[in-house]
Amino acid sequence: MKTTRRRLLQSAAAFAAAPALHLGGAQPTANRPPNILFLYTDDQACWGANAYGFPEPHTPNMDRIAAGGALFENAFVTTPVCSPSRASLFTSQPSFRTGIRDFLDYRREPELGLSEQFPTWPLLLQQSGYRTGLFGKWHLGTRAEHHPTRRGFHEFMGFLEGGNNPMDPFLEIEGKTSQIKGPLPDLLTDAALGFIKRHRTQPFLASVHFRAPHSPYGPVPAADTAAVADRQLAPPNVAGLDVGDVLKRRLGHYASIASVDRNVGRMLDALDSWGLASNTLVICTSDNGYMIGHHGALGKGNATSMLPARNRLPNMFEDSVRVPMYLRWPGRVRPGTRIREMVTNLDYFPSLLRIAGAAGAIPDGFQPCGRDFTPLLLGEKTAWRSTIFGDYDMYHYFEDSMRMIRTERWKLVTHSHIDVAHELYDLQHDPGETRNLIGSFAHSEVKIDLRRRLYAWQTWMGDPRRRAPWEEM
Repeated sequence: MKTTRRRLLQSAAAFAAAPALHLGGAQPTANRPPNILFLYTDDQACWGANAYGFPEPHTPNMDRIAAGGALFENAFVTTPVCSPSRASLFTSQPSFRTGIRDFLDYRREPELGLSEQFPTWPLLLQQSGYRTGLFGKWHLGTRAEHHPTRRGFHEFMGFLEGGNNPMDPFLEIEGKTSQIKGPLPDLLTDAALGFIKRHRTQPFLASVHFRAPHSPYGPVPAADTAAVADRQLAPPNVAGLDVGDVLKRRLGHYASIASVDRNVGRMLDALDSWGLASNTLVICTSDNGYMIGHHGALGKGNATSMLPARNRLPNMFEDSVRVPMYLRWPGRVRPGTRIREMVTNLDYFPSLLRIAGAAGAIPDGFQPCGRDFTPLLLGEKTAWRSTIFGDYDMYHYFEDSMRMIRTERWKLVTHSHIDVAHELYDLQHDPGETRNLIGSFAHSEVKIDLRRRLYAWQTWMGDPRRRAPWEEM
């Protein structure tokens, strides 16, 4: 059965009270915590955003968020593929703890999903008086016990599996799935705006999880294709690539990003027109990065080579793990703020709970692995991390357990697969990660130090796949 967009906006409302917020001396509007609009794209790297200095995409509305608030120059995900990244976002735990180690394939592993043993920050916001809604991609379990309404959302409109049609998608609305006419980003935005309008008199969390710009990139509305049609794309600097194929794919990817950006503008305009912008925290980020010809690859952490061999390229490249991240909070975050410190998707849990005045809702005995980044937002002096870690146990398509340690200058990536070499990059002198220094005698001390620090982290975190450095020698 096909459903119209009018039906999609019809749903009952319920009231939820919320406690007051006190953060850095700032008083929230009407003595209540801020609303939260969380915008989440799928497979968008920093090269897919104008605000990061790349002219080819079309992201004027994402840029509005950055200009009106903060841009994080070094935001990372700890696992560069869909399901593990999303589980870590919600729980502030690495993928080897959540048990969601690769993207979920419900044909092969229908029993897997986000376990109730882990609290999620939407659940704790819900328990603290927020009205919560998720609109879009879930990809964290299809069984009833894994449903978004069991993991912190009062309302869900979207799809449980990873893929969907960019046009005329199949969507679950009020527990029933049907095909709906229209572009998927627009339909999700329609539902989110309806939710916000119904609950605008109370604190709300509206999470909009776009499927775009994940492939297939189209079809998209003609206006979004036209927005990037005149782009002069730079050819990839990798020998052996089919340049025409790469540029065609990139143009389609940019059109898909434009379809999201246009709907981001719709939501920002609605917040303005409804008088909600001044007390709404807006976040825009992605679940992982993406490559189209970068390193000769297509995809993210489980990429495929675009060279004739078409082999799998398991990786933790910057284009896979580094993502755009903008945050606007009028009256609290100074417009045009740029934050250089390294943050990860594990940091949302403690940060958003503090901002919402709900940090006290964290259960006793549960320790988030992320850090509260609100001091960075507010310009407060604080000692911050200089090292981040990542993990990815790839088992679809190819088996390779990767672990990453990244400092402000160095990155070490280890691989379990015997045919994949460990990697060491000097990001200061080689930001494009084109020269693997793992076999360089001149960098032996750096390699040994990073490897020992990585093992210490794995031991402390209880990584079941940890391997001592001396076992590799």
